Amino acid sequence: MFLIITRAFPPELGGMQSLMWGLTKEMSKNFMVKVFADYQENHKEFDNKENFSIERVGGIKFLRKIRKAQLINEFLKKNKVKGIIADHWKSLELIQTEKKKYCLIHGKEINHPKGSSLNKRIIKVLNNVEKVIANSEYTKNLAINNGVNKDKVIVINPGVDPVQELNKKSLEKVESLLKTKSPRLITVSRFDKRKNHEKIVMALRNLKQIYPDIVYICIGYGDEEENIKDLVKELDLSSQVMFFKDISSELKNSLIAKSNIFVMPSIIHKTSVEGFGIAYVEAAQYGIPSLGGKDGGASDAISHDKTGLICDGNNLDDIYSSLNSMIENKKYHVLGKNAKEYVSKFRWDKILEEYKKILD
Repeated sequence: MFLIITRAFPPELGGMQSLMWGLTKEMSKNFMVKVFADYQENHKEFDNKENFSIERVGGIKFLRKIRKAQLINEFLKKNKVKGIIADHWKSLELIQTEKKKYCLIHGKEINHPKGSSLNKRIIKVLNNVEKVIANSEYTKNLAINNGVNKDKVIVINPGVDPVQELNKKSLEKVESLLKTKSPRLITVSRFDKRKNHEKIVMALRNLKQIYPDIVYICIGYGDEEENIKDLVKELDLSSQVMFFKDISSELKNSLIAKSNIFVMPSIIHKTSVEGFGIAYVEAAQYGIPSLGGKDGGASDAISHDKTGLICDGNNLDDIYSSLNSMIENKKYHVLGKNAKEYVSKFRWDKILEEYKKILD
């Protein structure tokens, strides 16, 4: 049996939740697994559908961490467990066992100044596990530079499930929304500084001069949402930018499928960094190429000049010229075709084979 300890798990939505659910679901096809997860409202209906045991722990954050660790430590004493996989170093901080532990790392949660109190806590946990599983080469190097034993760190990219065929009505709805607008750019992410919506909008102002029917679709919410909306108005781009949030996954995926380029030239903002970028992979499944940023792990998800482009997200000219080169002569068609073929390497069944090499 393997224990999976996670703070992020469905029915709550989010990238980490999808990652931990995908990993657990795929592992359950090959191993007996039990999940210890944080309490979520309406979790019972979700939990009852799964073929593995999920134990939920509630309460305020600090006490929940202690209570969860107590339950796990008791469970480990009474049951035969082969190993533990955790979503975050904090999930392992209070676990007392000689069982093999494996910890996933994602980027920003380990990006703290070397020698700081937080960095020391991180290193203490990560240097006492069997393997540290980084989501990209970038995150691996970040961990090693911050003090993690290099022999412990390996790279296993996040996985994705094969996409379902999209509903015809949903696709028709998107076509009626977008009408004759082309080319079509899209970003699906939180609105925060790291995602770089601001520079995409600024590049759009120049692209509009060449491509008057261009449209930029933004799906998400976050702290920067109102600032980006204000910028769109200020630059007179209200006809070029469409905002969506709280939409169904079917509509979201249809909007992606009917777009031409997925745009997320992420930057490093303070300690926040794009460790991988599963959104690039999700777009590629629909044959949509991506523009990613050089700062972070995007180059693990995007093959430069084959499935998309990597640019300097801090350089507005580079964002503009990269987008223009993808739009010119509709180069995005070739890149998108390549992306759809390339993305098969991220299928969960293939990713689990990498996990098996370290778990067996």
